[in-house]
Amino acid sequence: MSLSNRSRTFARIQDRLIDELIGISRGVIADGVVDEQEAIFIGQWIEQHREVADKWPVNVLYARLVEMLKDGILSSDEQKELLATLRDLTGGSSLFQQPNRSTTLPLDKPPPEVAFDGKSFCLTGRFAFGTMLDCEETITEMGGTVAQTLDKDTDYLVIGELGSPDWVHTTFGRSIERGVELQSQGCPIKIVSEEHWVDCLR
Repeated sequence: MSLSNRSRTFARIQDRLIDELIGISRGVIADGVVDEQEAIFIGQWIEQHREVADKWPVNVLYARLVEMLKDGILSSDEQKELLATLRDLTGGSSLFQQPNRSTTLPLDKPPPEVAFDGKSFCLTGRFAFGTMLDCEETITEMGGTVAQTLDKDTDYLVIGELGSPDWVHTTFGRSIERGVELQSQGCPIKIVSEEHWVDCLR
């Protein structure tokens, strides 16, 4: 097998494992509670799948689990925090009740001020605000520009409230992965939700 084929195969395996973790997380939070055994199970699952342990969003979840469980106890506050993290990962914190909601895990917290004039925006997902064209026209009317692909010169990545069928995972796609990667490299790109973006239009 050639190196490029091996890389593609490895990437597909990683994608499948991340989808599996999203599914496990949905099952864990279905009852609205995360107990210590469930937290340990998720941590062990990640440890058994080292090929994704360093990949976003698994690395974020794992780091939080390790911190929470280092004293051997998952306190009630930690249970609530872990539930919130898993909801963010799976799109379960959205106000919309459609089955494919976007992750809120990579959103900048607190949400940054969104300026439009002279700023570059990349949009991903599906928007409750309107069609992609409606969103792009709104940005242009506000003095901004729309980038079709995300790069280090993009000012904002706006995540639509609803997941896209084109995304590689049910709750996020490559643009979101790229946005997190650019931030980790020190690029000043801001990642915001559709809801926050709409609020800043007012």
